[in-house]
Amino acid sequence: MNIGIDKMDFYTPAQYLDLVDLAQARKTDPNKYLIGIGQRQMAIPSLDQDAVVLAANAAEKILSAADRQQIGLLIVATESGVDQSKAAALFVQQLLQLSPYLRAIELKEACYGGTAGLQLARDFVAQHPQQKALVLASDIARYGLQTSGEVTQGAGAVALLVSANPRILAIAPDSVYQSQNVNDFWRPNYSQEAMARGKFSEEVYLKMFQNLWTQAQAQKLWQPADLQALLCHLPFSKMGLKAVRSLQGQLASVDYERLMRRFQASVQYGQVIGNIYTGSLYLSLISLLDHDTSLQAGDQLACYSYGSGAVAELFTGTLVAGFQEQLHPHSHQKMLAQRQRLTIAEYEAEFQQQLVTDGSTQELTQSDPTAPHYLTKVEAHQRFYV
Repeated sequence: MNIGIDKMDFYTPAQYLDLVDLAQARKTDPNKYLIGIGQRQMAIPSLDQDAVVLAANAAEKILSAADRQQIGLLIVATESGVDQSKAAALFVQQLLQLSPYLRAIELKEACYGGTAGLQLARDFVAQHPQQKALVLASDIARYGLQTSGEVTQGAGAVALLVSANPRILAIAPDSVYQSQNVNDFWRPNYSQEAMARGKFSEEVYLKMFQNLWTQAQAQKLWQPADLQALLCHLPFSKMGLKAVRSLQGQLASVDYERLMRRFQASVQYGQVIGNIYTGSLYLSLISLLDHDTSLQAGDQLACYSYGSGAVAELFTGTLVAGFQEQLHPHSHQKMLAQRQRLTIAEYEAEFQQQLVTDGSTQELTQSDPTAPHYLTKVEAHQRFYV
C-alpha cells in the first residue's frame, strides 16, 4: 500500500518586503542578499496572522467536506506556537470544522517539525488506511530589526493531506536520520526573536547532509542515478545550494547537472517568501512541481529535512500517476503577484507591533480580506479567531 501526500498547498501573508529596499536601508550591497544568500523578497505577517491563522488558511485550500470527516490525525508543526500548553492544532480543528473524533497535537523541533509530522502521519495512515492525516507546517521567522538574521525572515504555512493511495507523492517507508545536541539556533521562552550562530549552523546543516547521504548509500536505499531531484530545507536558497554542490565529484556529471537544474526550480517560491521554518522543505516541493513540467510519474525525489538543535532526515518519495492534476501553479502565482510591497517604514512599524500580554482586550482588523481566517482579538489572555 502506497502512503503519502494526497493534496498540498500553501498560504503566505499578503504583504512583503523587497530585499533591495532592505539592503539600501541597511547600507548594504544588494548583491549580498540577492546573490550572497540567494533571496529576493520576504513575507511580512500582520498582527492578526499568527501560526494558527497561517495554518488554517493553508488548509482551507485543499480540504473537501469528505476530507474533513476522514481526518483522524491533525498535526500542526511549528516553532511559532501561541501557547506553552494548548496545541495550535485545537484552534485549527475548530476553524476548519473538523470532526471532533481525531487526535490534535502540536510538534516542535525547529525546522524539522514538518517532517516529524509527515512521518508520524504516514505511520498513522499505515495503521488506519481508511483515515487521513492533516499536517500543517506553519511558522513566522523573526530575528529582529538590524540583526544579522533580519534578511532571512519570512512567514507562511504548507498544508499536507496524507492518505493511502496518494495522488501526488508516495513516501518511501525507509529513510536515514540523525540527532545531536548542538547550539546553532534557538529561541528561549522569554524571547520573541530567535538567536543563531549562522556560520556554525551552516556547517552543521552540511555535515549532517553528508553523513546521511553516505549512510543512505551504505544502506542502498537508492541509486543516485535514479534520483530526479534533490529537495532541501531552505532557510535561504544558498544554504540548500551548498548541499547540492557538495555532491559535485561524488556523482556522475549527468546526475549532478540534473539535480542542480531542478534545484533551481525548487527555490523559486522560497526566494520571494523567505524562511518559513517547518514548511520550507515542502514549499520547495511545491515550487519544484509548479515550475518543472518535465517531471513524470515514477520519478523519485530525495528530500533533506533539517532542524537546528539538531535533527536531520533524508527520505525519498515517488511521484504518482496524475500528480499534475493536483497542482495549482496559477493560483500560487496570482497570490504572490497580488501581495502589497511595504516600504521600510511600514515594515518596521509592522514588526514592532505587539499583542497585549497583561490580560486586557485588544481588537484586531483583518489584514488579508482574501483569506478566510484571522485573529480577531486577545482578551483575558485568550486568543479568538474566525
